[in-house]
Amino acid sequence: MSVYVFTGPTLSAEAARAELDATYLPPAAQGDVFRVARMQPRAIGIIDGYFQHRAAVWHKEILWAMARGIHVFGSASMGALRAAELSPLGMVGVGDVFEAFRDGELEDDDEVAVAHGMEDSGYRSISEAMVNVRATLRQAAAEGVVGVSISKALEALAKGLFYPERCYPMILRRAEEAGLPKDALGRLREWLPGGAINAKRRDAVAMLRRMREHVSNGASPMQVDFKMEHTEFWYELMRTTAGTSDPTNATSGAVPTGRPVMEELRLSGTPYLQARDRALLRDFALAEARRKAHRSGEDADRREETRLRLQHGLESAGEADAWLERNQISAERFASLVKEEAVLAKVLGERDASESFLDHLRLSGRYAALRARADDKARRLREAGAAEPTLQSLGITVEELSRWYFNRLGPFVSPDLARHAKDFGFEDQSELLDAMLREYAYVRITENELPVGVRRER
Repeated sequence: MSVYVFTGPTLSAEAARAELDATYLPPAAQGDVFRVARMQPRAIGIIDGYFQHRAAVWHKEILWAMARGIHVFGSASMGALRAAELSPLGMVGVGDVFEAFRDGELEDDDEVAVAHGMEDSGYRSISEAMVNVRATLRQAAAEGVVGVSISKALEALAKGLFYPERCYPMILRRAEEAGLPKDALGRLREWLPGGAINAKRRDAVAMLRRMREHVSNGASPMQVDFKMEHTEFWYELMRTTAGTSDPTNATSGAVPTGRPVMEELRLSGTPYLQARDRALLRDFALAEARRKAHRSGEDADRREETRLRLQHGLESAGEADAWLERNQISAERFASLVKEEAVLAKVLGERDASESFLDHLRLSGRYAALRARADDKARRLREAGAAEPTLQSLGITVEELSRWYFNRLGPFVSPDLARHAKDFGFEDQSELLDAMLREYAYVRITENELPVGVRRER
């Protein structure tokens, strides 16, 4: 039995080994906890995880690990976020950052997000986490380095920065531009090298010590009191990540095939909201049907299959096979959809419908077009050397990008980035900005104008 821990910019593997004998892996991406859990370790710890360039570790893979008797711990960064969400189901959260998210004092993912280097740099942080800035400024106020009002003003300035730009020199520069007292800023600048607090690192060390105690005490396998539902998304994740059981390969960041399609839908504005509502209604009704044990019956199934085939022009076996291929769905899943559609008219319940979007798109005939656009976008960006465009490579600011994007959506869509990200199903504001950058680069390419600063690969 073994222990695995995902870490990176918060705490190096070398420093972590001084606290706990474990296998240390890079920051967790989607599918990584699932891969490690297949090894049936005694415990898994999550400190760092990807937020932006790879899909984030999924709640369901953590639940799956716990359902297999594996204790899962989280702290400091991505681990704190997931533990705050899953602690009622048994995930163990450790530290002040976890408690702040659990208690609702903090809500935004950018509180713990940092820009960092690649593996060969030791994932060196090149920006400062907002939780560290908060802890540092409050300590500076407590020691009388700056007044409480100035400390709060500096916190607000830091929060207003995009997280990759958030660092003490930039915060102090913005404070000078805002006219905060130069003498107080001078005292803070001199105090920072020895006084700055790394709240994330402190919590990470506390988690490792908690895990060490857990292992030393010979804790028995975890027992859970929830039942995990195996959805189509979960089966897709298992299919795309089951190719390896080697935890040292746990950073491939496998992405379910529906993710690019969902991004295209989220970028479309009002059609996303329409699809969301339809998908929610569909999922609500299906949940209620299952709760009441409704069955459709063979006659109802035949009628529904006939309706769907006529609706989509699937008169021959060849046409049906081609439709299944375009919509990335198996014949077995289509048969299940027929049964589901046959019982939808019987009930209407209440349930989150995140897994129903893709099925709704397939049945409404929009999946293939969104998938084609997603594939074309990925291909063109890759060929232009812009697979992961940035503000710098495109020569554009966040304000200019936002103005361009929201002007395209029209006057009925709020230009508030944080609100828009939440309303349109993006994980956070950073994921929305990444999608906007890809869309901006793609439009420029299709208009035969390569994004500024992006070169074609040779």
